[in-house]
Amino acid sequence: MKVLVIGSGGREHAIVDALLKSPKIDKLYCAPGNGGISAQAECVPVSATDIPALVNLAKEKEIDLTVVGMDDPLVMGIVDAFEAEGLRVFGPRKNAAIIEGSKAFSKELMKKYNIPTAGYETFTDINSALAYVKTLNPPIVLKADGLALGKGVLICQSIEEAEEGLKEMMVNQKFGKSGTTVVIEEFLTGPEVSVLSFCDGKTVVPMVSAQDHKRAYDNDEGLNTGGMGTFSPSRVYTEDVAEVAMETIFKPTVAALNSENRTFKGIIYFGLMLTKDGPKVIEYNCRFGDPETQVILPRLKTDLLEIFEACVDGTLDKLSIKWDDGAACCVVMASGGYPVSYKKGYEITGMEEAEKDPAVKVYHAGTALKDGKYYTNGGRVIGVTAKGENLDEAIKTAYAAVDKIDFTDKHFRHDIGIKKYD
Repeated sequence: MKVLVIGSGGREHAIVDALLKSPKIDKLYCAPGNGGISAQAECVPVSATDIPALVNLAKEKEIDLTVVGMDDPLVMGIVDAFEAEGLRVFGPRKNAAIIEGSKAFSKELMKKYNIPTAGYETFTDINSALAYVKTLNPPIVLKADGLALGKGVLICQSIEEAEEGLKEMMVNQKFGKSGTTVVIEEFLTGPEVSVLSFCDGKTVVPMVSAQDHKRAYDNDEGLNTGGMGTFSPSRVYTEDVAEVAMETIFKPTVAALNSENRTFKGIIYFGLMLTKDGPKVIEYNCRFGDPETQVILPRLKTDLLEIFEACVDGTLDKLSIKWDDGAACCVVMASGGYPVSYKKGYEITGMEEAEKDPAVKVYHAGTALKDGKYYTNGGRVIGVTAKGENLDEAIKTAYAAVDKIDFTDKHFRHDIGIKKYD
């Protein structure tokens, strides 16, 4: 089989790496890919959002299955475009990908079908929004309605901070058109857990759990980022919690989408808050998480290609998906100044040395390959993942690998996986 993966980050590198284990794949392409992916797949310089060009690429290369890693093309309707041309593709159609494309839509869906989530109101008028926040007790959560690279959520500790945040989103358009509609949400407390799930439109199969670290600095300080590291499994997502989540959130979400004629095939990412009243949905995503994928897929024992095909064919209930019993930790090494401003073009050294440990895999996110050397080419540069028999071992191994890697102005958190809860 010939397979095409669409995207250019660490998530796509992890997908490529997992797919290469399938004996069914003869040739693997990635568009546009990155420096690290180019060592494992043939990269084609086509933008992930240039849907007509990607359709042409799939036809030209006679691709048997296209896997869409990124949210933007999914929300734009890439699956509909591929299917219209008779091309086989893994991912949700546009009318199902809206669960990530519009937070206002997903909140309305949860309210309509009694899926547990935070209380909220949605606003398109700045004055109404400003008046509403004055009635609330901080902390106050502001969410840009549309896609914002994982950074469109503000947790405001005062009314004044919320007012400033609303003006940034709705007037100054900090997140572009994504912030013209804003969801103002109740602040929930408890540990956050990411549960990614395979879905074929009827059956939903959760993957192993993970926890992400969004803040830029140690102790969860600094600005929100796309993710500074992650670990799997969660220390707090027990079998009992998983059972409750399946019955109150996972199955009802799939049923709700079907009731709305928005049948979902692909990956549903459930961002959960484990509150004292049980698990509640913070957000849905319509694709693999980044960097959660970098700790989840290394633990997968079943052929990933077989799972993708079962999701497309509606036969997921016939497949038994296996995971290893260990753990994994991913530490993101970023450019200094991320997520605000940073420089590119610095040489990266030590990755080959780090990967001499068979438990370690370096996933490339923002890298470029020139004359046999790797250079920084983005905010999140690489994700250093290590596996272990338990979390403590995986964390220790990941940081030992990080210590071997160097580039100018490198920045990483020192506390990935070290989460304390009351």
